[in-house]
Amino acid sequence: MSRPLVAIVGRPNVGKSMLFNRLVGQRLSIVEDTPGVTRDRLYAECEWCGRKFDMVDTGGIEPSTDSEILLFMREQAQIAIDAATVIVLVTDLRTGVTAADKDVANMLLRSKKPVVLAVNKADSTGATDVGVYEFYSLGLGDPIPVSAVHGHGTGDLLDECLKYFPEADEEEGEDDRVKVAIIGKPNVGKSSLLNRILGQKRVIVSDVAGTTRDAVDTTFENEYGKFLFIDTAGIRRKSKVDERVEKFSVMRAQLAIERADVCLILIDARDGVTDQDTKIAGLAHEAGKASIVVVNKWDLVEKETGTMEKMRKDVMRDLSFMSYAPILFISALTGQRTDRIFELIHFVNDQSNMRISTGMLNNVLADAQARVQPPTDKGRRLKIYYMTQTGVKPPNFVIFCNSRELFHFSYQRYLENQIRAVFGLEGTPVRIVIRQKGDKE
Repeated sequence: MSRPLVAIVGRPNVGKSMLFNRLVGQRLSIVEDTPGVTRDRLYAECEWCGRKFDMVDTGGIEPSTDSEILLFMREQAQIAIDAATVIVLVTDLRTGVTAADKDVANMLLRSKKPVVLAVNKADSTGATDVGVYEFYSLGLGDPIPVSAVHGHGTGDLLDECLKYFPEADEEEGEDDRVKVAIIGKPNVGKSSLLNRILGQKRVIVSDVAGTTRDAVDTTFENEYGKFLFIDTAGIRRKSKVDERVEKFSVMRAQLAIERADVCLILIDARDGVTDQDTKIAGLAHEAGKASIVVVNKWDLVEKETGTMEKMRKDVMRDLSFMSYAPILFISALTGQRTDRIFELIHFVNDQSNMRISTGMLNNVLADAQARVQPPTDKGRRLKIYYMTQTGVKPPNFVIFCNSRELFHFSYQRYLENQIRAVFGLEGTPVRIVIRQKGDKE
C-alpha cells in the first residue's frame, strides 16, 4: 500500500516550514520571515516509531484574498488536503486565534479528514502557557503546544498523527521509482511541463519568473513505470541572485540534480541555447546524470523546411560537451511530443545503469588499438593492459596502462567513442579513470 501522507497547513507565517524542517530532520523547506515564501507543496519522507510516511509542507492558506499567487497557494494547499491521511493545522501561540485560523479550521472540518492541532512558538519549558487553551475554540480537539525552533512537543505531535495511520500490514518495497529533475533557467516552462505530464495543476504556473522557489517532488505512475518528478526553481545567473530566498532556490535546484537519476534540461526554443543554459547543462554533466535536452515552446517558432534540423545542430554545437544527450522538441502548452518523454527517460536511465563485462570491454579495447595505435612520446609507447567497469550511474571505467603521462586526452576520447559506438550509452556521461603500474588501489 502507499505510505500515509501528513499535510502541514495553516495561514501564512505561523512557522509551518520551520516545523516541517524540524520534523523531517533536514532543511528542505525554505524558511524566511516573509509571508508566502513556501508557494508550492514540498514533500519529504519521514519515519517515527518504525513507521515510514510522507510529509508535505504547503503554502499558507489565505481564505479570502485577491492576490493571484495567494489564490494559487490556497489551491495547492487544498490539493494536499485532499490527498492527506491526516492534516496538521499549525497556529501561532503569540498571536492567538485569528479570524483566518477560524476560516482555515472550518475549511478542514468540511474536508472530513482527521486534523491534529499544533500550537507553534510555545518555546518556553515547564507549565503549559494558558494561551494554548484559547485554541480549543477552533473545535479541533486538544491543541498540542510545539516549538519548531527548539523541537519541544514534536514527538507528541507525531504520536497523535500515528493514531490515524492505517495498519502497517504491508510495507513498501525498495524504491524503484526513476527520479527525474526538471531543470532550466526561469520561465522556460518547467512547471507547465510537469503539469502537462501529470494532467493536473500540480505546481504553480505563472508568467512571473521565479514563481517556483522550492524543489517539488511528485510521484507518478503509468504504463512506463514509476517516476518521481522534481520540479526545481529556475536557476538564474549568479549576478541576478539578489534575495537570500533566491540563493536558497539555486542551492535547492543543485541538490535536486544530485538526487536525480535523469535530468530534463529545458531550453526555450525562441532563445536557443544561452550561456545560462550551458551552465545549467554543465551542472548535470558534472554530476554524472543521464540527461535529455528538451527544447520547449516549439509551437511558438516559425518553421520552414529544415528548421528542426538546424536547431538540432545549433543545440549540439552549443552543448558539445554533452553530445551524448538526445534532443526532443516539445510544446508543454499543446502537448506536442510530450508523450515521448517517458520512453526517453526510461531509455537513458537504462543506459546509465548499463553494466558491461570485462571480457567484452577488452575485446573492444583490443579492436580499438588495432585500428589506431596508442600514442608514443620520445620513443616510449603507451601500453594498455586491460580495462574494467567499476560502477554505474554514470558508467565508470578504469584503464590500466604503463604510463598515465603517455595516455593523451585525445586517445582517451577515442576509446570512449569506440565504447559508445559498440554499447550505445546514449544519454549518459561516461567516466574513465587511468591507472598506471604502481598506483595504489
